[in-house]
Amino acid sequence: MMSCNCTNGHETGCGNARAEDLRDPGRRIFMATAVAAGAAATAGFSVTAAEAAVPPDRKKFMEEATRLAVESVEKGWGGPFGAVIVKDGEIIGRGQNRVLLTGIPVFHAEITAIIDASTRLNPKALLGSEYGAGTILEMIPREAGSVDPVPERARMLKGCEIYINGAPCPMCMSAIYWSRIDHLYFAASLKDTSAIGFDDAFQYEDFTRPWTERRIAVTENFERDTGLKAYEAWTNKADRHPY
Repeated sequence: MMSCNCTNGHETGCGNARAEDLRDPGRRIFMATAVAAGAAATAGFSVTAAEAAVPPDRKKFMEEATRLAVESVEKGWGGPFGAVIVKDGEIIGRGQNRVLLTGIPVFHAEITAIIDASTRLNPKALLGSEYGAGTILEMIPREAGSVDPVPERARMLKGCEIYINGAPCPMCMSAIYWSRIDHLYFAASLKDTSAIGFDDAFQYEDFTRPWTERRIAVTENFERDTGLKAYEAWTNKADRHPY
């Protein structure tokens, strides 16, 4: 997501994002929430957890996430990260860091937990946008008071919680947003994670900078007219399935 071709809007710092933010209050709220979440994680606490006491029965889910993380370390599969997704008090998805096992840099615990939970909640193979009923792609109305311009979106993992033994990196935090998970619980802070050699905090900070000041070289609006052809195809698709 280092160029302006993402389907869920531009990142903070993008020139197009600044212009579109003026017209889209929803994007402003989303980015403000994302930055606040990053700041809270860096400080070592969750905004939600700071506001309300966590019920005692939630502890077992963090214990399972940590067990998965320890197993990943002991078996040499990846870093010390585990995650579980819970729905109606039951674990429906488990994930472990498997970067060392696969050599795939995005094989993080949160991503695998989301994939596992989604697979379990989808009772049939998904072959296209017409296969929403009975799956997590089933359309539901937007919440009352929402600034979302789309009246309906796919349910995804709404109604679920995710427990992670460490604060999520920006990639995984974005995946949590996309999954529409209701509540995030994490144990160790980004500061704790940086102390053992996994420096995720700087990524949250980097996303607040203009494109020209990022740590990765960025060429924005490259062949913009070409890229917009795909956007036009989506806009013109009468039966498109918002998610």
